[in-house]
Amino acid sequence: MTSRDSGVDRPIVARRAIEALRAGVPNRDAVAALGSGQTAIEDRFQALCEDVAGGSAGGLLFGGGFGSGKSHLLEHLARLALDAGWTVSRVVISKETPLHDPAKVFRAAADSALRVGQARPAIIEASAGLDLDGRAYAELLRWAASSGSELNERFPATLALFAHIRERDAAYAETILRFWSGDPIAVPELRRRLWEIGEQRPALPPLAAPELARQRMRFAARLLAAAGSPGWLVFFDEVELIGRYSLLQRAKSYAELARWMRGDHGGRGVPIGAVFAITDDFEAEVISRRNDRDTVPAKLRARDTPEAAALATAAELGMRIIDRETHLLSPPDDVELKQAYNRLRGLHGQAFGWQPPDVAGLERLGATRMRQYVRAWINEWDLVRLYPGYRPETEVLDVPTDYREDPDLERAASD
Repeated sequence: MTSRDSGVDRPIVARRAIEALRAGVPNRDAVAALGSGQTAIEDRFQALCEDVAGGSAGGLLFGGGFGSGKSHLLEHLARLALDAGWTVSRVVISKETPLHDPAKVFRAAADSALRVGQARPAIIEASAGLDLDGRAYAELLRWAASSGSELNERFPATLALFAHIRERDAAYAETILRFWSGDPIAVPELRRRLWEIGEQRPALPPLAAPELARQRMRFAARLLAAAGSPGWLVFFDEVELIGRYSLLQRAKSYAELARWMRGDHGGRGVPIGAVFAITDDFEAEVISRRNDRDTVPAKLRARDTPEAAALATAAELGMRIIDRETHLLSPPDDVELKQAYNRLRGLHGQAFGWQPPDVAGLERLGATRMRQYVRAWINEWDLVRLYPGYRPETEVLDVPTDYREDPDLERAASD
């Protein structure tokens, strides 16, 4: 028999949390069990949300060592945002989703975008629930068609067409939704459809993929707001991977980070916010030791083109933001450690149906990270449960972060 509350199997929930913490991959159950002791960063996050809801896009960057709880904190902040009605996306920087590629970043953000209570990606859900006779839709259409939106004509044209065909032609309405979410759309067919409903045929000039992705991002943010969300928050994890790209790709990544942090999405009143998690030694190991601060802008400006000069300036800003605006995670104090220990002890007991005894864990030192404490407690309880007379002792070995350039990452990005 298991204890149940409103259909929730508590031992299974506890087991999911324990297994996630054991693997170092915080899921919803693990984050709910431990919470977060990073109150200063939470306060900054709340301020960011207020700014974004008011129409001022921007970002928050925090850093910590491997195992210090960066991913845990990202998940915690994301849950706070979801509970407050925000649309939330989670983007892990990887070979498949390099920070310097706006198109791939947008697609990852669009595919993972969710709101509480919605089963489908948020852009599709928002479009399906949009009141096409209401004020919010009219304001969205007026904004999309204005010069201030800085949007290609594809966006107001598809928005107007969507209102005519959502109930009449589900297949082409789905084509429009896929276009807003990152897929291409055939221009001749779009022009024909607009002509059929009496709309003038727009010019629909071509757009480069990065610029189209940026326009999709701000259009989608306004669409989500029109559907009732305060805005769109994108949470970026493992940002330190940019240190393993080539010099040019690092430059583009620094520039993209600066664009997100400064809310430079084009137009005004775009409700987008970004939260980045990065290792706390990135500035020392990559920007300073590899001398990106001087080498990156120098090599770009040596090309003597306006595009390279603009990229150099943006990359410099991105590196300066990493250097000066990274909010470091606070190491756990005795109070937080005691609370975490007691919560995990109860969780382990609930997961495996026993009464865990006290275990020694790790010596409480300032350099020891929360994940190390958590793993030590869980592993020692596991051993004692399986071998009741055993008294485990845990040792810690640090694995340094690898920032060496990896050509395979650049090839994957090109593909």
